[in-house]
Amino acid sequence: MKLKLAFSSCPNDTFMFHALVHGLVDTEGLDFDVDIYDVEELNERAQRGYYDMTKLSYHGWFTVRDRYAMLESGSALGWDCGPLLVRRAGDESVLERRPLTIAIPGRYTTGALLCSLAYPGLGGTVPMLFSEIEEAVGRGRADLGVLIHEGRFTYRDKGLALVCDLGAWWQAYSGCPIPLGGIAVRRSLGPEIAASAGRVLHRSISYAFAHPEASRDYVASYARELSAQIQQKHIDMFVNRFSLDLGEEGHRAIDTLYTCYERADLDGRRQEVLSRGRRGGTGT
Repeated sequence: MKLKLAFSSCPNDTFMFHALVHGLVDTEGLDFDVDIYDVEELNERAQRGYYDMTKLSYHGWFTVRDRYAMLESGSALGWDCGPLLVRRAGDESVLERRPLTIAIPGRYTTGALLCSLAYPGLGGTVPMLFSEIEEAVGRGRADLGVLIHEGRFTYRDKGLALVCDLGAWWQAYSGCPIPLGGIAVRRSLGPEIAASAGRVLHRSISYAFAHPEASRDYVASYARELSAQIQQKHIDMFVNRFSLDLGEEGHRAIDTLYTCYERADLDGRRQEVLSRGRRGGTGT
């Protein structure tokens, strides 16, 4: 059976899917037609049910969970790996101004959701490709920016400074690891195909852990950041035990974030969630 599969170009995804794409593990008779896009493009395509199996931000998945089921394997979920809210270096008073313009890596990304929860009513958001946000903030086209992927390793070199580690903020608030994204399958495929796809992906990730050098060229061919050191930092941060199996702790984190998502008014008209404030995540 052929499945339309999509994942992002980020090193954690290409690392995990390398063995599956290249036939290095048993696929149980499944054949995959693969697309690779930015995660927000995948979030948006999921609104139309475009793929059978796709990477989604957890925020994006919350909007289509009636049509897609999240697999136990393949998630980027963990501790100390969350998005960063940044400003221009030297602009220490930025939060005192209103309204602000915030560059986000797509309206359905988990980074955008965490920013809206941590800073309700902060300002207007401008969705853009994640790799363009550092420049947008640095050139003053946005007052603040939410960085995901490689940007969290390079922003200081681009003349930016940290306002809030949104992952640290989430951990302090919830006591849970950060659910960033995962791999989902269309529910209409049925439980048997979904289970098979999950096993194949688990094998691919296990292969990646056992043969970390095998995917190096494949990862580099899609990475936005050309530094091999940054690519490896990305993999080390986002591929972990939760990537193999969400487990009870992972499911609790997802459920907690979904509860916050349901309670929050993301348009800013009303905000009752997270009344404990912004503890634990601010910095300079």
